[in-house]
Amino acid sequence: MPSLITTLGLAGLALASLLLWWALRGRRRDRSLRQLLDLADEMEGLLDRSQARMQALQAVVGRVPQDIAAVAQASLDSALPVREAKRDLLQHRLWIKHHGQTARQSELDAACAALGRARDRLAGGLAELDHAGEALAEATEASEQAARREPATLRRPAGQP
Repeated sequence: MPSLITTLGLAGLALASLLLWWALRGRRRDRSLRQLLDLADEMEGLLDRSQARMQALQAVVGRVPQDIAAVAQASLDSALPVREAKRDLLQHRLWIKHHGQTARQSELDAACAALGRARDRLAGGLAELDHAGEALAEATEASEQAARREPATLRRPAGQP
């Protein structure tokens, strides 16, 4: 009789251990999926902010003489990189929707890492864009102030580079 109780106890302990492992595995999967969705939301927000900053910079670039602003204006006019990044993000979201529940944990971890790296690169690029915009605005303002102090005979006629 004691051996039957011991055997049933060990079987129950093994079953409880298996159920605990399965529950913890499911929680890790849920955390990974939640992290993927949170990263995708962060990326979308950063892309939207990048697009808004690029549009705001157009006003600053518009105040700079055309010969100086041509390259900056061409970069700001091209919305292609942001559009491509949004398309890639949509593909990530579709992958999560279609494969998130069946993907291996290693695939979920790799997807989280990839989105995290992309988010960090984008955040760095947005910070650089902000810094460049501030520097351009300061330089433009200083140039306009200097031009106002020049005698009228030294000023460029309007519309000429």
